[in-house]
Amino acid sequence: MSRWANFCGWLLKKMGWTTVGGPVPENKALILGVPHTSAMDFIVSYLFYTQFGAQKARVMIKKEFFFWPIGPLIRRMGAVPVDRTNAASLVKSLIDQMEKEDVFILAIAPEGTRKPVRKWKTGYHLIAKAVGCPVYMGYFDWGTKRVSVGEKVELTDDARADTDRIQALYEEMHFQGKNPEGYVTH
Repeated sequence: MSRWANFCGWLLKKMGWTTVGGPVPENKALILGVPHTSAMDFIVSYLFYTQFGAQKARVMIKKEFFFWPIGPLIRRMGAVPVDRTNAASLVKSLIDQMEKEDVFILAIAPEGTRKPVRKWKTGYHLIAKAVGCPVYMGYFDWGTKRVSVGEKVELTDDARADTDRIQALYEEMHFQGKNPEGYVTH
């Protein structure tokens, strides 16, 4: 394992976080990142995944964060710029990219924002079904400081019903966001 991977694991522990499990075993997968209430979720997720020295997990981040000098740094860390004004184009480009590459792990916040959202977006579902990759119920619980890719969840052909079911499963887990007021499940 590389020094950088060891450092990331050490720093995550120094920050008080406990790792639950390891990286996904597949070469292509989507990891839901819940609850997403702070830009710090990206840092925790990056440290978590990088500590394993495995393939880099990519994270969708709104395009407004890609300015000098932060933009090149977060791109190197696996950030993918997102133009939230054209969701259909974004989903299509992610599907194309995932189909082209041999290894593509994508972390995505189904809320689509750090603000409280009652009805989660279904873009992750469309991507997973199109590419044929699994979806994991990842989490970063700021209340207990536990982070994980979570359990694999089976999808049906009904994106809205699956998303509502997944949202209900997360609700039962009682996770806390860094900014608790920014996380609602129903």
